[in-house]
Amino acid sequence: MKKFALCVALAVIATSALAKEWKTVRIGVDASYPPFESKAPSGAIVGFDADLTRALCAKMNVKCMWVEQDLDGIIPALKGKKFDAIVSSLTVTDKRREQIDFSDKLFDAPARMIAKAGSPLLPTAESLKGKRVGVEQGSTQESYAKVWWEPRGVTVVSYQNQDQVYADLASGRLDAALQDAVQADAGFLKTPRGKGFGWAGPEVKDPQTIGEGTAIGLRKSDADLKAMFNQALAQVHQDGTFRKLAKQYFDFDIYPGR
Repeated sequence: MKKFALCVALAVIATSALAKEWKTVRIGVDASYPPFESKAPSGAIVGFDADLTRALCAKMNVKCMWVEQDLDGIIPALKGKKFDAIVSSLTVTDKRREQIDFSDKLFDAPARMIAKAGSPLLPTAESLKGKRVGVEQGSTQESYAKVWWEPRGVTVVSYQNQDQVYADLASGRLDAALQDAVQADAGFLKTPRGKGFGWAGPEVKDPQTIGEGTAIGLRKSDADLKAMFNQALAQVHQDGTFRKLAKQYFDFDIYPGR
């Protein structure tokens, strides 16, 4: 009996030693997606996602540390432990769930195409045949375009970040661009560089490629960190912090039904 008690005690000690105490959480971000995340002239990561993450970390009583990473490599970098969580408008899809875990939903993420104002283009393979459409590499919009458009004669051009997509759209090297509708509205169409451009057709929907809403990406082994984020998310909704932060960036509800 004494030997059994000793084994139990040693097992408890070993388990305690293996449990991670989160004091600093490294956040992976592709800082090219205003108003969600971008880089200020000072070098600081700014935007709605950045403000929300700081609020979550405060609730969790941990220090946030930003680690920049292009979206295309952000999931491999998380799995490789370059950082501990992804907060970068990351859409939840079944394909991504095979690799990583996700927190509760952050906000909705509809996809929509933009083109020159008055363009007759629609987000269909028939309308876009022979045209060039820009997407961000590694995005769900890229997945959609490559599955549904590229095999039917549409040239899908992938870029390292969203800023490059908009630069080529503005220069005329692209006929259209497909991206997150909220980001395109606040981060492009409502800015000086978006002058002369507008929505081209309705929202694009496909749960398999576009997914349904965004969340924080986490390693499957970090269930404790997931629970901490989910608890903090519930708290910022309950105390009004989420709504207060969202109103600073958006003139509509980015999480309807909550």
